[in-house]
Amino acid sequence: MSAKSPVNITRRHLLGTALGGAAFLAAGRSFAAGKTLNVLSHKVHQTVLGTGDGDLLKDWRSANDADITWSTFDSNPLQDRLFREASLNATEFNVGFMVDNRPTSQIAAMFEPLDDYLKKEPIEAFDDIAPGLVQGMTVDGKLIGIPVRHATQGLFYNEALLEEQGITAPPKTLEELVEQAQKLTFTSKNGTRVTGMVLASDLAVFPVMFARAFGGDFLTKKFELVPDPAAMEKGLTVLRNMFESGALPRSYATTKNDDQVTWLQQGRAAFTVLPFARFAQLNNPEQSKFPGKIKAIEFPVSAALQGKTPMASVVEAWGMVIPANSRDKDLSWKFIREVSSKRVTLGMANNGNGPVRVSTYKDKSFADKNPVAAVEAAALANARGAFPPFPEAARAQSIFLEEVQLAVLGRKPVNEAVASISSRIKPLLPPA
Repeated sequence: MSAKSPVNITRRHLLGTALGGAAFLAAGRSFAAGKTLNVLSHKVHQTVLGTGDGDLLKDWRSANDADITWSTFDSNPLQDRLFREASLNATEFNVGFMVDNRPTSQIAAMFEPLDDYLKKEPIEAFDDIAPGLVQGMTVDGKLIGIPVRHATQGLFYNEALLEEQGITAPPKTLEELVEQAQKLTFTSKNGTRVTGMVLASDLAVFPVMFARAFGGDFLTKKFELVPDPAAMEKGLTVLRNMFESGALPRSYATTKNDDQVTWLQQGRAAFTVLPFARFAQLNNPEQSKFPGKIKAIEFPVSAALQGKTPMASVVEAWGMVIPANSRDKDLSWKFIREVSSKRVTLGMANNGNGPVRVSTYKDKSFADKNPVAAVEAAALANARGAFPPFPEAARAQSIFLEEVQLAVLGRKPVNEAVASISSRIKPLLPPA
């Protein structure tokens, strides 16, 4: 079953395809590849591997007498297509790209376990890949995907607004963050009404981060639901107090992820939580009123945990998988090994990819162009997903966010909301 054309074609994509095709015909091919590797991915996974003289895989193609055919889709359609292909008797796709919050036990069973491949033909310095990302691609004790891209959350702040309020350094603890956010809820000298912090209400990332700052969590890898209710209550109480004091916007219930970006760019908020990869966008002089003044640090833990327990920031990652019903799995593994190498990981990072290797952040060629490289590397070392994948994950997340919003808006006591999270979600979890 073939899918050679991407969905959701825009004028820009159409123009790019036309130009790319013209260049291809003009240049021709120096060889007729003996094999074809079919890859199912998001467009960004193809883009960061480069083209022309910057093609990071041109030597691999030549060495393996292979060409690569990409079929690209947006994230959700991509996952649906990947799982549908893997459920057939056979598929022509050799490699797919999977988000780490999707592989349940049932889904993981449709993909090739990679542990034996890793033993037979090891990936270069595999232990250099962030452990939390590898864990996210390990299901029922089996490694089913090799991490290739990540988005790790950090705390962004507007340095100019902090300075205007006499704050000389960003917060080192969660308590300092709350204090500064309250002080930064003011009218700036240019007349802009500033809110201390802006967060989207429809993403589990944020309440999970606040719970983890107190040593708690929503759902662990072992499916321990709210393992420390007191920590979750502390996290939600902080959010509720911030809302009541105006340090979170009155529009919190309808605030979306894109609002976080624009509010920080416009100076309408002093703090937000976003992936470190947003740094360039937030400081883009064509979009931001504060280019060069928006900085990022690790999200801080509470004072009681400072220096004792590192912050486990939320991360979302993509991994490369091999459908169990595909052909030429050895060629697929060779592709995965090459894309996972230090050289290609660095090249993709310089093209805008979130590097999965800790060593990439230390490379001077990358660090010199990325002001948040060091802090992102530190956050990545302890990062993990917001919750593990399971069949009822979407429903559970919806319930979690419903109860969080009731607590933050003051419509339900925090302790009752936390108790409801446990009682309502427990029946949805996989059997022990």
